[in-house]
Amino acid sequence: MMLGATVVAAAATSASAGTLDDVKAKGFIQCGVSQGLPGFSNPDAQGNWSGLDVDVCRAVSAAIFGDANKVKYSPLSAKERFTALQSGEIDVLSRNTTWTSSRDTSLGLNFTGVTYYDGQGFMVRKSLGVTSALELSGASVCTQTGTTTELNIADYFRSNNMPYEVVAFEKADEVVKAYDAGRCDVFSTDASGLYAERLKLANPADHVVLPEIISKEPLGPVVRHGDDQWFDLVKWSLFAMINAEELGITSANVEEMKSSENPEIKRLLGAEGDFGQQLGVGNDWVVNIVKGVGNYGESFDRNVGPDTPLGIARGLNALWTKGGLQYAPPVR
Repeated sequence: MMLGATVVAAAATSASAGTLDDVKAKGFIQCGVSQGLPGFSNPDAQGNWSGLDVDVCRAVSAAIFGDANKVKYSPLSAKERFTALQSGEIDVLSRNTTWTSSRDTSLGLNFTGVTYYDGQGFMVRKSLGVTSALELSGASVCTQTGTTTELNIADYFRSNNMPYEVVAFEKADEVVKAYDAGRCDVFSTDASGLYAERLKLANPADHVVLPEIISKEPLGPVVRHGDDQWFDLVKWSLFAMINAEELGITSANVEEMKSSENPEIKRLLGAEGDFGQQLGVGNDWVVNIVKGVGNYGESFDRNVGPDTPLGIARGLNALWTKGGLQYAPPVR
């Protein structure tokens, strides 16, 4: 029994000392992202990545290094993403990935929070004359393998007694091309993804996203089980962005806010307490996150908000104080 206990204790110590030390030693975070989803994780012509999911990795980089740009990106298909994280190929997966019970419990992974509250939808050609998903009986539906999408489609069509046919592909761009080429009637994925992928179609204005949302798809970053220090840091880097927005701290005023007498702001920005040190980083970790990446609202508006090509309203992703679901535990 003593030998077994010693092995378990050694394994736990090794795990807790793992990813953060490795990241500090190599000088960057290896971040798993999509193969190109505008607004969430997408490279430009020079290979520079941007998006809401990318900003999570940049925030963690800022917390560790004081520099949001010490990140390298691994584009992953839906099928590849979990294996890449389990094998240690990446340090964190921040790629439009739905938090579900089976993924949380059976893959050896931990979801660290919700960056985007989403739900699955349907997109069709306006020429089809369809205004509701309930009119899709007999439709062929293009989607991606290795996602929650296929099960949701099956549940929705069967519960509404509608026959359907799935046309599935491994890569997201293959789904887009197939739909654009008329190989199916409907394109189904998370509603955010539909708005993003529509920009890749030959004539985006010819397509409409139907009003029905058929599932809950809370999207967020993922890390490996057994490394609580890294789990905590990734989780609290996101929470820091949300708390900063709630307290009115922005990339433009963060230096000024450092002299605030508000005790919540003093704790968040490191003027009081050792909350950064408790995470294994400097106490100015949130200052560095907000300077380098912005608060959650700034990231949302810059990447997917109403003034971007995606044109997504805050909706469920507004702060809890403004009728949305975004709520972060306090730093104290």
